[in-house]
Amino acid sequence: MDYDVSQVDEVIAHYGKKPASVIAMLQDIQTRFRYVPRQAVRRLSEVLAIPEPQLYHIATFYKAFSLVPRGKHEVRVCLGTACHISGGKRIAEGFETALKVQTGHTTKDGEFTLETVNCVGACGLAPVVMVDEEVHGMVKPSKIAEIIGKYK
Repeated sequence: MDYDVSQVDEVIAHYGKKPASVIAMLQDIQTRFRYVPRQAVRRLSEVLAIPEPQLYHIATFYKAFSLVPRGKHEVRVCLGTACHISGGKRIAEGFETALKVQTGHTTKDGEFTLETVNCVGACGLAPVVMVDEEVHGMVKPSKIAEIIGKYK
């Protein structure tokens, strides 16, 4: 997605130029662009009079923020205890192969970002994969292509 400063200005206007709302602003920017663009940090710094390094500190402290473009769909493979025991690592490797991307990266077409997480809170469904906010439980390697296909 191309950067559009007017969208950042809309976010700032929504919160009334209050520095105390910077995390909410970063969340909205993340939602709009699927990451926090460098230009957006610069704009927030200018308008809110918050030094850029402080904004980067916030954006890198919280795992919810990304400074690099994210995929249209976020695939999270659980590697918590129950999922690990049930083959979560094999499922993660299967997604890497199927998507042709390493964990922690985004596919070349920008469709998927693949991550592993420590727990999604659905241990009874292990191994679990979340795509965006949808939970896929009891995932087997043979179901990986079907899961990916649902989001293409």
